[in-house]
Amino acid sequence: MHFDIFTLFPAMFSGPLNESIIKRAIDRALISICLHNIRDFTTDRHHICDDTPYGGGGGMIMKPEPIVRAVETVLTHPAGWSLPPEDAYVNLPTWSADAPAPLPPDTPIILLTPQGRLLNQRIVADLAQHRRLALICGRYEGVDERVRLQVVTDEISIGDYVISGGELAAMILIDAVTRLLPGALGFDLGAHQDSHSPGLDGLLEGPQYTRPPTFRDQSVPSILLSGHHANVDRWRREQALLRTLHRRPDLLHHAPLTASDLAFLRKNGWSPSDGQTSSA
Repeated sequence: MHFDIFTLFPAMFSGPLNESIIKRAIDRALISICLHNIRDFTTDRHHICDDTPYGGGGGMIMKPEPIVRAVETVLTHPAGWSLPPEDAYVNLPTWSADAPAPLPPDTPIILLTPQGRLLNQRIVADLAQHRRLALICGRYEGVDERVRLQVVTDEISIGDYVISGGELAAMILIDAVTRLLPGALGFDLGAHQDSHSPGLDGLLEGPQYTRPPTFRDQSVPSILLSGHHANVDRWRREQALLRTLHRRPDLLHHAPLTASDLAFLRKNGWSPSDGQTSSA
């Protein structure tokens, strides 16, 4: 998979892209990432990428031309292309401000914005099926609406709150997608069995333990030391149900619960809503 990231602050990515799972995925050629500085695609004397909003109001708005030019220029080249540093500002590829460029239809062009659809594991899994993703990092008060109308195909938010720009959100999206790619994790089924993932039917993962067997008078549940795999699996399922019940009961209404799951939840005080059905 290839990621094209459009940002005014490419240096922000130097740490996250050079550590842990993402770094290993790059080294194994599972993913590739190109950082594109939007400012490199400006042609005015001062390389301005923002301006005051029409109609008044506080803050600055990212101008449409540099973003659209950057996106259309990059995405009409093969994955992995980036503007040579010596060509920034002065030797840009030909681009028309009046005629939209033909963009690859199978490449989602995502604006990271608090107005987007809320990121969840299902969306991450869908995005992981693509071979190329383009991420636009907004800044300041926002981006000119014509960026959305001209090049954006999707808008994603990482939560109902506002951060200073889309860079951190883009890092989260890259990490979430990368760990679903085969070979990215040390244990191939790890991502499948995480909270919100298909292996847990969208439930939260239950408590985890490792050595030592006792810490500050708190012991590992004896069932995990029993060696009885069927009992351990059932205990883990019940703990996932309990944790979801206590922390995110809304998730239970969409999970494919078995008859034994429903019986266990009822015993622990949960009443399914109308329409909740058993999958077995």
